[in-house]
Amino acid sequence: MRERMVKKEPGISWFELRNQVHHFIMGDKSHPNSEDIDSYLQELMAELKSLGYAPDIGAVLHDMDVEEKEYNLVHHSEKLAVAFALMNTPDGVPIRIMKNLRVCDDCHVAMKYISVVKNREIIVRDSSRFHHFKNGHCSCGDYW
Repeated sequence: MRERMVKKEPGISWFELRNQVHHFIMGDKSHPNSEDIDSYLQELMAELKSLGYAPDIGAVLHDMDVEEKEYNLVHHSEKLAVAFALMNTPDGVPIRIMKNLRVCDDCHVAMKYISVVKNREIIVRDSSRFHHFKNGHCSCGDYW
């Protein structure tokens, strides 16, 4: 891909809060609340791990060490968007995220765990379909 000057489109997720659209890109720190989002996300991931969630670092293709791979997985755009949404919406309110690319396997699993831990319905519209995560299950039946 490098020889042909082909660039992969970055994954971007959007979340609307009070008539303002917030954009999230993997690892991007430009959001005004990025430090708070990162702290919240770290706590959330620790909570998920205590319930059995294990990041799928095998899905990361880059040549980097395990900690870097896990950091990159944790900071995928949809996870950043969901963390921001959880921080800024009342309990029980469904969360709606839009994503320009297909949700990766790891994020799909993480969303199922988050729906249980936070007792929230999470709706993610990716490039293929709507995913409705509720009580640890997804409407796609894990086929997307």
